[in-house]
Amino acid sequence: MASEGGLREAAFGAGCFWHVEAAFSQVEGVVETEVGFMGGHSRNPSYAEVCTGRTGHAEVVHLRYDPSVVSYDQLLDVFWEIHDPTALNRQGMDVGEQYRSVIFFYDDQQKRIAEASKETLQKSRKHRKPIVTQVLPASDFHRAEEYHQKYFEKKGKLSCRVC
Repeated sequence: MASEGGLREAAFGAGCFWHVEAAFSQVEGVVETEVGFMGGHSRNPSYAEVCTGRTGHAEVVHLRYDPSVVSYDQLLDVFWEIHDPTALNRQGMDVGEQYRSVIFFYDDQQKRIAEASKETLQKSRKHRKPIVTQVLPASDFHRAEEYHQKYFEKKGKLSCRVC
């Protein structure tokens, strides 16, 4: 989906959203990131509610990017590299449906590119286990509380050891 100034939107879930946001913030052409929740059934969930595992939401980073600088394919390359797409409902020590591997697409083109990218990765045999990443239509994005935004940046860190 195109937004103001020719920017496009993307949303990815790959475990702890702090880690995911930190990775995408480093990509040239990504002009804005925010962390939050997508793909669930409750309205305006809080972080505490999502952590119960009862809302159905995934922790995601929602971003705006300039497609003249970075392509959606390149964003997917980052996505595949920053997490284990074969781990069902977990990344590292984080366990639960909210940590699932998921690509939320905003239009048919993103859907086609994401599905093809997933298939190519699976066929590459880089991973011994099947890729469990979901490819789903974007739904309402619920921005997480302010203290979660740019978390590592606020703490003066590039990442955490646990994520």
